Amino acid sequence: MKRTNNISKQVKIFGANYELKIIYRYIKKPNLKLKEKEIEICLPYKYKKIDNNIIIDILLEKMYNEIAKKELELILEKVRTTLKFAPEDYKIMKLDKRIAKCLAGRLIISPDIVKYRKEIIEYIMFYEFCLLKVKKHGKKLYEMLQKYMPNYENYEYELIGIQY
Repeated sequence: MKRTNNISKQVKIFGANYELKIIYRYIKKPNLKLKEKEIEICLPYKYKKIDNNIIIDILLEKMYNEIAKKELELILEKVRTTLKFAPEDYKIMKLDKRIAKCLAGRLIISPDIVKYRKEIIEYIMFYEFCLLKVKKHGKKLYEMLQKYMPNYENYEYELIGIQY
């Protein structure tokens, strides 16, 4: 027997909205399935009467981590190839209030970055790589961005209020 409880929550993956669908089943542990324009979360039936927001958030965070691990390498490779340099290393790790940052030659990327369109992610990676090269914000940073992403200002406009 399965019961469905649709939660009116939109979840973003690469800028696209996915509807969150919660299903209760007689299972032992929660799981998540990514479908076309839908994220289906199956929870044990015994969870039906408790607040599941924490469990749902944990499952979504794990999903973002998995997507980031699979998809970010392709974007990072494109940026490395274009710029012909790269950070010493990168790490995917949850950040408070930020989606990416450089720290001592290392790039730290929040898995939440996969909520944004791939073009936005690419811009953020170009920005962070260029910042690694020039070491500070200023004219040189923006000249470098202009060289490799002539329309970078459009992406900055979309990211107003987001720290990276």
